[in-house]
Amino acid sequence: MPETFESALQARVDEMVDACTRCGKCVEVCPATGPAGLTAEERQNPVQVIDGIIDILRLGAGNEAARKWASGCLLSGECIKACDYGVNPRFLLGMARVAMARTKDDAATQRRGGVEGFRKVARDVNHISRLQLDDALLARLGQGAKRPASDERPDFVFYTGCNVLKTPHIALLALDIMDALGIGYEVMGGPTHCCGVQQLRTGDLATFGRVAENTLDKLAQSKTGQVLSWCPSCHVQFTEMTLPSLEKTRGVRPFEMTPFTLFLRTRLDRLRPFLRERVPMRIALHRHPGIHGVVEAAEEILRAVPGIEVVDLHQPAVGLQANNIRVLPNYRRELQENELRAAAAAGIDALVAVYHSDHRELCAHERDWPFRIVNMYEIVGASMGLHHDDDFKRLKMLQDADAILADCQDLVSKHGLDAETTRLAIQAMLDEQPVPLRGG
Repeated sequence: MPETFESALQARVDEMVDACTRCGKCVEVCPATGPAGLTAEERQNPVQVIDGIIDILRLGAGNEAARKWASGCLLSGECIKACDYGVNPRFLLGMARVAMARTKDDAATQRRGGVEGFRKVARDVNHISRLQLDDALLARLGQGAKRPASDERPDFVFYTGCNVLKTPHIALLALDIMDALGIGYEVMGGPTHCCGVQQLRTGDLATFGRVAENTLDKLAQSKTGQVLSWCPSCHVQFTEMTLPSLEKTRGVRPFEMTPFTLFLRTRLDRLRPFLRERVPMRIALHRHPGIHGVVEAAEEILRAVPGIEVVDLHQPAVGLQANNIRVLPNYRRELQENELRAAAAAGIDALVAVYHSDHRELCAHERDWPFRIVNMYEIVGASMGLHHDDDFKRLKMLQDADAILADCQDLVSKHGLDAETTRLAIQAMLDEQPVPLRGG
């Protein structure tokens, strides 16, 4: 019987479960065990915690400590570095959450939850992006009308994922930088190129597999066999779950995936001559270590910009990106409050994020604190003479759905957006504020 995507994914789980020695190092190094609610006694018995995860993966109930650890995973990736046996504990925790979801809900509920999650993401992405972009810029980001087929394959595929389209200036700057370096690419992304994460979260593995395979087939178009990823969540989803499973079912890996910031660091010598303008700023980097090497690459790129001084705020660096820390809302709020206070005390000019979800959550604080909040590619772009307005930040700082809708009325009309649906997307944008603004 030919292997299916779902059976290949399960085989990957089984292989890692068999390879796991239950040493507990992954639990010991995890920065989320305390915030996830594990007691001191539970943290002192890491073997029992990983035993519980293995039990969940073998369709058992596990134990309370294991369930808390799986549910509170921030995808920091420290566990991967700690394992001496080639096991990816982050992948096992993800699949433990899937097993817990499948135990909790029947198949119909799983499918319905996945559909509802996808529709909400699609609504918010499509509406928030169209409040900022005309058709030409949407097309540049791979949205709107399908491009005519070409016989010439691009050197690279630039995969945006979905949510960076809410902060399109970031993605547009990435494209401008590649243009300046003479890198050939095609942009793909948005809800039509979903990674399947919404279906995975609800436990609907069959739909997850179909969605993910469909997107992988679309992405497998580059001459180099390389896809440049923007979204860290999509990157982990594809590299740790989808690509290995597809390789098992098809016998070949369709492409390799590299985070854009890691890719750009490999081109830093080509980039340096374009960094002509001084950008005299003391900055602090908002750090998430979930993809190994990205923070270090970001800092190296920023230090190459003339005039930039990078200040260490000595704050914890945890999680894959801000969005992944939402599973522990109190901890997320504490981290951001402490970082904002540390940034003010350090007298920096700007708090600089790498990822789009970090920017969405932090940017409106620029209204209330004595420093700017920008994405790293705004700084790189400034040194290269490149600029795109950050309309997302400008709109979010209005803090009023009606005012935002009125501000964007021309684009609402141009794109034929329904006002009430647009208002819902705007309110979701405003609600994504872990630390309330000082002025309300």
